[in-house]
Amino acid sequence: MTTTEQRPSAAPARGMVRVPGGSFLMGSESFYPEERPVHPVAVDGFWMDEHPVTVAAFRRFVKATGYVTLAERPLDPADYPGADPADLVPGALVFRTTPGPVDLDDWRRWWSYLPGASWHHPHGTGSTLNGRERHPVTQIAHEDARAYAHWAGKDLPTEAEWEFAARGGLAAAVFPWGDEFTPRGRRMANTWHGRFPWEYLPAGKTAPAAGTTPVGCYPPNGYGLYDMAGNVWEWTTDHYTTRHPDPAPAACCAPRNPRVDAPPAEGTDGSASAERFPRRVIKGGSHLCAPNYCLRYRPAARQGQSEDTATCHLGFRCVIR
Repeated sequence: MTTTEQRPSAAPARGMVRVPGGSFLMGSESFYPEERPVHPVAVDGFWMDEHPVTVAAFRRFVKATGYVTLAERPLDPADYPGADPADLVPGALVFRTTPGPVDLDDWRRWWSYLPGASWHHPHGTGSTLNGRERHPVTQIAHEDARAYAHWAGKDLPTEAEWEFAARGGLAAAVFPWGDEFTPRGRRMANTWHGRFPWEYLPAGKTAPAAGTTPVGCYPPNGYGLYDMAGNVWEWTTDHYTTRHPDPAPAACCAPRNPRVDAPPAEGTDGSASAERFPRRVIKGGSHLCAPNYCLRYRPAARQGQSEDTATCHLGFRCVIR
C-alpha cells in the first residue's frame, strides 16, 4: 500500500478519524465469487466515523428532525404486486435461532418479517432499547442511512473507501487485524461462534447472548476504526454487481475513487437489476456471520442488500471527504 498524504490534526466532527489516501488491491480470490477479481484501486483521503452510528446518535437525529424510518411507514401495495394487503404492514426482518440444525439453503428458517419491528423496537413489538444507547442502531434501510448522513453533514462511504479503511494499512490480510482469526485465542470481533443458526457459544459464562455489542468492545484496526468486522453489516453508496471489474491493463490506469452510481443494466450482470428495489453493497459482516454459513467478517467480503430492507444486523457509518 502506498500512502499519499499527511494526516490532518483536527477532525471535522467529533468521533471521526482520518483515513489516509493510498492504493490497494481490492477484493479476494480466496473466498466467495463476488469478491473477484482482485484489482488495484486508489482512493483519496477521507474522514470516517470511528464506529457505527449508535442508537443514541440516531435518536438525536430523530428528535431533531422528526424523521420516520422506512420500517415505520405504511407499505405501498404498488411496490409489492401480488402481496396480500393484510400483510402490508410496517415492520422489518428479525433473526431467531432455530431449535436445532437446519439446512442452510433457506434463510426464511431463521429470518421473519415482524410487524412493528423498527430501529426503536429492533426485535419486534415489545422489544426496547433500554441500556443499548452505545449499540449500533439497526433496522436501518439505505434511505434512512442517507437521511442521517445528510443531516450530519456527511455521506455514506463508497465500497472502495470502506474496504480501504477496513484494511487498516494491512495490504493483503484476511481480517482487519491480520490473518489469524483469534490470535492467541482472543476474539477480535463480534461474530457468531458455534454452528449457525442454532448453536451460539459465548466467550464466557458472563458473556451476552448472540446480538449486537456496544461499539468499541473489540480492538480498533490500524487506522483507529472499531467494528470494521462483525457486529453489524454497514451500508455503502455503491450499487451491487455480482463481481468486481477486471483489472486495468496497466498500473497507471487503476481507477481512483471508483463508485457504482447506478444499478447494472438489465442483462449485463447477474444481480437482480430488474427488481423493484435496487441492491446496494453492504460490508463488514455481522454478529450473525459464522464460518459454516457466512464467513464475511473480512474487508474484502461484500453482499448485495435491497434498498428497502431493514434488519436487526444492519447499520451504517459515515464519512467526510
